[in-house]
Amino acid sequence: MRTEEIKQTLVLIKPDALKNSLTGYVLSQLSEFHTGLRFAGAKIVHVSRMLAEEHYAEHRGKVFYPSLIEYIMGLLHYPDEPNRRRVISLVYQGPDAVKKMREICGPTNPHVARETKPGCIRALGTVVPLKDAAGNEIGERMDNLIHASATDNEAEREIKLWFRPGDFPPFMRSYPTEINAEDHYYFKNGNLYITHEPGSVCLIAPGDVVWKSDFDALRLLSKGLPAASSLEAVAAKYLMNYTVES
Repeated sequence: MRTEEIKQTLVLIKPDALKNSLTGYVLSQLSEFHTGLRFAGAKIVHVSRMLAEEHYAEHRGKVFYPSLIEYIMGLLHYPDEPNRRRVISLVYQGPDAVKKMREICGPTNPHVARETKPGCIRALGTVVPLKDAAGNEIGERMDNLIHASATDNEAEREIKLWFRPGDFPPFMRSYPTEINAEDHYYFKNGNLYITHEPGSVCLIAPGDVVWKSDFDALRLLSKGLPAASSLEAVAAKYLMNYTVES
């Protein structure tokens, strides 16, 4: 299969599915037998706040956004057990990957899923009311067990956010890559450097294989120019599981 023909989608098995021991059930529903799709990548992730905020960037400012961040980080389901806060991140590959995975997951709202598509994965989820400090209901959060990319463009953004090129076998990399033959790129406190600063972390070193879009963004950002991706969106994947946030 040529690279340009590969279609992939991101799937996240969320903390509520893990806490309710639904991992095996979910994986069985996502198997090649049911979907015709193949595994391309998999990892277990302790979700940092940076990663969570970039994943749900489109919802910034909405009333449920803070709860959504705490949810995907595992803070709500494991408030006293940081060692159990994790998400299983998967990439599936094959024809119509996005559409097939969305159909198996079912509607975003678990109540709607139970009414319109009983037996789908999200039919086992729940809807949690959100309240302000005075106890007034101000919205709701969908604890729907699983995330699946909604479009091919969203899949590309999300896969590049959760995975590095080296997380895939070479023939399963569906987006252009580049080998860094230039500078080191360091990250510290939300800033980018091309020389080491005390306390900084190296994101990319010469010889590393990176997504071309990440490399293009770092080149521009290092010169103080606007880029298609934010620094946090690039840094989040390279710092994944690097430190533990409680």
